[in-house]
Amino acid sequence: MNCPKCGIKLKEIKVKIEGATKKAISFQCPKCDYFSFEERSAKEIIEELKSPLTIKQKIIKLSQNRLGIYFNKDVTRSLNLKAGEDIYLAIPDKKHILLKLPK
Repeated sequence: MNCPKCGIKLKEIKVKIEGATKKAISFQCPKCDYFSFEERSAKEIIEELKSPLTIKQKIIKLSQNRLGIYFNKDVTRSLNLKAGEDIYLAIPDKKHILLKLPK
């Protein structure tokens, strides 16, 4: 494959995408700043980045018969959570807890 700008043969390079575990295949021109991504690997990365965030958390004891969990700073920042706010909790089955924000 050649560069559409300058006609030089493109180099195939595996590129690390932030937030993705797989690397995307990129075609880059060594002469000019042109680059493109292979369609299949780009679609895989997009699907991976769309997948829901999963974080392992420990259940903590608050007092007597009460338990709780901490939300890490990335979760609180991305959802704009503040201490004292109300959230709605649903338990659809014995393996899932669903939290819904009122906003």
